[in-house]
Amino acid sequence: MHDAPSKPEGLRERKRRLTFQRIADVGMKSFLAKGYQETTLDEIAAAAGISRRTFFYYFKSKNEILLAHQRGYIEALKTSVLESASAGRPLEIVHQALRKLIERVQTSQLLAVARLLRQSDALRVRTRGNYLGLEQAVYESLCELFPAMDRDELRLISMISVSPLRLAVNKWLQEDGQHPLMGYLEDALRKFGTAI
Repeated sequence: MHDAPSKPEGLRERKRRLTFQRIADVGMKSFLAKGYQETTLDEIAAAAGISRRTFFYYFKSKNEILLAHQRGYIEALKTSVLESASAGRPLEIVHQALRKLIERVQTSQLLAVARLLRQSDALRVRTRGNYLGLEQAVYESLCELFPAMDRDELRLISMISVSPLRLAVNKWLQEDGQHPLMGYLEDALRKFGTAI
């Protein structure tokens, strides 16, 4: 059975997507320049060329702008897993995808966003949930690549394979990004390989 062909994006959907992205980009730029707490919704709306009311059509709060930004990393990892299919077994595929993800992200911006997220307890708590999102993205990608494989095995692989990234990012942030993130990831992957 074939999937139904996807409909081309209509003008309304395109405008909505572009407006959403513009608001998110303007919000992040303001957060990074002024600070999260110091940036107001009115400033974001004005910079995006929309009304405050329109802002709430797209986002419920400033927090959601940060969360939308983080969802971009989840989608990027999913894409990287699918692109890394030739790396071999599922675990090797995910670890290769993690390397690709780190190569693609602007680590200076990632560090700045991480600093923003530390400004609020609520944001710190919600950030921890991002690793669950990364695990889910890996799981969905592996299910697509290995449709005959046991789903519980793929779920377990998804859970453990993201752990080196978590360790690497935590150490990188503790040292305030003094060294390239890729080095921390490679170190975490080596430790992971000897631990299993």
